[in-house]
Amino acid sequence: MNLKEILENHVIWLNDENLGSRANLHGADLHGADLSGVNLSRADLSGADLHGVNLHGADLSGADLSGAYLHGADLHGADLSGVNLS
Repeated sequence: MNLKEILENHVIWLNDENLGSRANLHGADLHGADLSGVNLSRADLSGADLHGVNLHGADLSGADLSGAYLHGADLHGADLSGVNLS
């Protein structure tokens, strides 16, 4: 499944947990991706490489970013409420 499909299924899951699937991007290499404005609320991004990723205005509320590499990520305007950054 490609990133676009994962994100589409995640939005469906956010609207109805019986449909779609939670975005599991654990350990994913997303280096330099443009995820601006994307809804990643409650997604699993633990251990992901988010180096240089554009997350400007993204919804990351409740997401698991534990162990994620965030150097150079653009988090301007992103919703980081309840994010796990351990």
